[in-house]
Amino acid sequence: MTEQENVDAGWGAWEQALAQFSAASGLVVSAYDATGQRRLGPFLQSRLSTLLAGSTLWDADGDGTRFEQALAMQAATEGQASGLFCEELCVQAVPLSLFGKVYGAVVYGWAFNRFTSGMACERIARQLGISGARLWTQARLESPVPRSRMTVYTELLRTLIDSTTRQKEAIARLNELNRMRDVFLATVSHEMRTPLSAISMRLDMLLRSQLNDPERLRRELSTMTRHVGQETRMVEDLIDAAQTRNGQLAIRPEHVSLIRILKDALSTVEPGAQAKQVMLCADMPAQEELMVWGDAQRLQQLFWNLLSNAVKFTPAGGTVRLRVLPGAERHLIEVTDTGQGIAEQFLPDVFGAFNKQQSQNAGGLGLGLFIARHIVELHGGVIDVTSGGAGQGATFTVSLPALAGAGA
Repeated sequence: MTEQENVDAGWGAWEQALAQFSAASGLVVSAYDATGQRRLGPFLQSRLSTLLAGSTLWDADGDGTRFEQALAMQAATEGQASGLFCEELCVQAVPLSLFGKVYGAVVYGWAFNRFTSGMACERIARQLGISGARLWTQARLESPVPRSRMTVYTELLRTLIDSTTRQKEAIARLNELNRMRDVFLATVSHEMRTPLSAISMRLDMLLRSQLNDPERLRRELSTMTRHVGQETRMVEDLIDAAQTRNGQLAIRPEHVSLIRILKDALSTVEPGAQAKQVMLCADMPAQEELMVWGDAQRLQQLFWNLLSNAVKFTPAGGTVRLRVLPGAERHLIEVTDTGQGIAEQFLPDVFGAFNKQQSQNAGGLGLGLFIARHIVELHGGVIDVTSGGAGQGATFTVSLPALAGAGA
């Protein structure tokens, strides 16, 4: 469920809470979304508010509705807002947010903050088209709400909002965990069944054959070995992802040559690039001893993952380029491809778990970049991605501390 879906589905959770606040305070309470549309209310408790509700005050285009909308918008940007309707009725607003993003506001009040006069009531009544005498009679029967008491009500409302928001965020997180669990089960069952089915099918075909063709046996066994490798990598990814989530993925750092690690990663990816007719280029400094403080095996896993992903999502005739930019404090390593690219709205989620590119060749569990980011962070580095959009390729940039700045 998206953030907007969480917001839209969550207005009902506010109805009881705001109705209770209205009953406890005697104030008129409404809730507005970020577009200025009233989602809840007005909740009415006092006889004065009931009298006001008989006018056009809170109609869709009523003066009160427009007044509340302006306050809601102000609260959304400034954190709080207050005003006097007709210079007499006090109205205030506080924002509503979810995961730090403001999506609406609660508007409350519509009470005199001091004992009013008959002339003031007559002025309000003329604007609303109601009886000034009736308004004056009702206003004299109700105690005003001074600024000090409104401050107390505001603090109570903020406490109520904080509590309800925490509950909504917890529910949203649980829903997201459930969604990820469902994605996990569906992805794992599909992706791990594919190579197993291929192995099973080839074994069955071999057992039904004469087994007297050495070349065919060699081809079939070679293919099954490749499928076993795919299965092994997926199991290893699952183990690494589990260790990443519970904080058990560790590195054994030492003085290692970054150039040697990158060359090994390139040589591992090169056969696949050649088979797909993707040009693999490298722009690295001549010196072999560009040293970093890190785990050679994990760093090779990181760069193999970035390079193999680039090859996977680059069509035949495309290019994957590895570029190293040495620095006194940090080394930058860029992996750029001319492949399918990443749409802007998907960039923030690239390094999430089980995030798979929607492409015909997008196999695997979608854990590689999730693990890669954690490996980079364990080395005190940063990984980032940029893309011009669909069909424009992508660039992954890894920043690693140089040995002198790594505290080795």
